[in-house]
Amino acid sequence: MADAAASPSTFCTPEQRKFVLAAAILASALAFIDGSIVSIATPTIRKSLDASLTDAQWIANGYTLSLSALMLLGGAAGDRFGLKRVFCAGIAMFVAMSLLCALAWSPSSLIGFRVLQGVGAAFMIPGSLALISKAYPKAERGRAIGTWAAASAITTAGGPIIGGFLLSQGSVEIWRFIFAINLPLGGLALWMLMARVPVDAPVARKPLDVRGAGLAIVFLGALAWALTGPEADDGLPDAGHLGLWLSVAAFALWGFIHAERTAVAPIMPLRVFASLSFDAANIATFSLYFGLSAVLFFLPMTLIGGWGVSETTAGIVFVPLTLAIASLSGPVGALADRTGPGPLIAAGSALVATAYATLGAFLWLNNFWLHVLPCIVVMALGMALVVAPLSAAVMGSVDDADTGTASGVNNAVSRVAGLVAVAAMGGLAAWRFGLSSAPGEFGLALDTGVDAAHRAASNAAMSAVAYSAATMSGVAAFAAWFGIRSPAAQDQG
Repeated sequence: MADAAASPSTFCTPEQRKFVLAAAILASALAFIDGSIVSIATPTIRKSLDASLTDAQWIANGYTLSLSALMLLGGAAGDRFGLKRVFCAGIAMFVAMSLLCALAWSPSSLIGFRVLQGVGAAFMIPGSLALISKAYPKAERGRAIGTWAAASAITTAGGPIIGGFLLSQGSVEIWRFIFAINLPLGGLALWMLMARVPVDAPVARKPLDVRGAGLAIVFLGALAWALTGPEADDGLPDAGHLGLWLSVAAFALWGFIHAERTAVAPIMPLRVFASLSFDAANIATFSLYFGLSAVLFFLPMTLIGGWGVSETTAGIVFVPLTLAIASLSGPVGALADRTGPGPLIAAGSALVATAYATLGAFLWLNNFWLHVLPCIVVMALGMALVVAPLSAAVMGSVDDADTGTASGVNNAVSRVAGLVAVAAMGGLAAWRFGLSSAPGEFGLALDTGVDAAHRAASNAAMSAVAYSAATMSGVAAFAAWFGIRSPAAQDQG
């Protein structure tokens, strides 16, 4: 049929594109919501499985480790074997591991399933936007991506609130539902793709950089394990453990760099780092997302475990960020085109640093609505000033042929920052909590209810995390102000 013929630039008919868009939205919702809801559910998971703070860190980091190490490989696999095939495989693995996460019987089993869930996400997340771009012709692509972004923003904002409400209503085992809900959502996305969308043709036949991906996993895993390992008698990380695993991480990093220099199709082409503006943008990215990940992971534990706040209320801390970025990224991006991205990134980073410092300084007020939430709103406004200009800085700092690679590297950097932040700040929080004589441990509510000493110790631990996040955000402001040049200035240089 003539009207069913796909555009030469796409592989789908107009009717089939609707299923591509719907499936991409569902798959993105699975990935975007996962991190925030798991953070809110962490205190409940710890009680249910008798998990330590280190276990809690690895329940988050197991997922982030495989996702951040393999996401670039996942994007390359889509080009090599076809986007639909790889996208479907990623969704199927993510959903299967979600089921096993829901059935986990111990902290170690949940961590293992989370690692495998992250593998699925690494092949699912890159395919979402890429499949939309391949399915829609250029004239319709912008509207489709806008629909995808808007729907993703709604689900990302609403997910933590809905998840928090469910967690606050049920027993200690209700956390299993947050993983089980992925089954019908992922199943529906798979059905639409398998039954309604044709297979697209691969666009590249280059070999996959499996060696580089493997070394990336070893490097990131050893680094995270070094930072979350056993403590000495003084509560600080054990020096022997730290030294051993940092040495393993350094050796793996050397091997990774060598592999990327010699690979036919490296997952991280090192040529993009020849640009000083690109390097500065990635320093800013790492520093900002280090702080963001640390605060959004440990703050819910403080509120729920230390203050006795409900999961529903704690879920609200994730909402301002999504709303601010969704509503302000367009105007801020346009402003960045006129002023250059560097000043906006620096200003936004400074605002974020101020929000974190204020959060840490006044936690003793124990007031969510008049202190914590306003600080989170200010942080969200600062991040909204950063996100679009940061993308523009990354794209504008490399040649046009490398923009896709640069974007992927920058995305991976943001996730690695989260991995390192959760690993490093857990030890800091535990050490600071341990300086007091308070009962219990950080992030875990007492069976006897809210205790003043426990709450004060929790506030002190969270303050240390918040001040560290503020410092890292200050580093981002410095890197942006002095290191990121506008594309016009780079052209002249």
